[in-house]
Amino acid sequence: MRHTISVLVENKFGVLTRVTGLFSGRGYNIDTLNVGPTHDPRFSRITIVTHGDEATLEQIVKQLNKLPNVIKVQDFHAGEFVDRELVLVKVGVDSKSRAEVMQITDIFRAKIVDVQPKSLAIEITGSGSKVEKFLDLMSTFGVLDLTRTGQVAMPRK
Repeated sequence: MRHTISVLVENKFGVLTRVTGLFSGRGYNIDTLNVGPTHDPRFSRITIVTHGDEATLEQIVKQLNKLPNVIKVQDFHAGEFVDRELVLVKVGVDSKSRAEVMQITDIFRAKIVDVQPKSLAIEITGSGSKVEKFLDLMSTFGVLDLTRTGQVAMPRK
């Protein structure tokens, strides 16, 4: 089962190493990891997406809460949070496919951020399912390069 965990931490040296070390030391895999400062520069938010059963998730949350500099750990449940991911993808195009790629980009409300003679670089932001659908369509044209931010999330309430 897929889980999204938000960890509010003090913005101090070594905190990220301790958090990721907890996962690797216990054999838990991190699917995506995103870290950034909050509105208060003293704190950062780490968003982790991982897989595991409920017992594994409970153990992860307990261990995270024991780490120094961890302020709050939240396990987000479906419908309780808003999430987004940013992807930059470079797609191969020629004179025939360029218009079709641009049309699909427009339908998905993505942005073309770089134009080259044989490629387009596209930025898309959205939920995981939206991003995956877009990437599936772009794969037919040939994905030349791709980078993803990983999921960021915040509670609805």
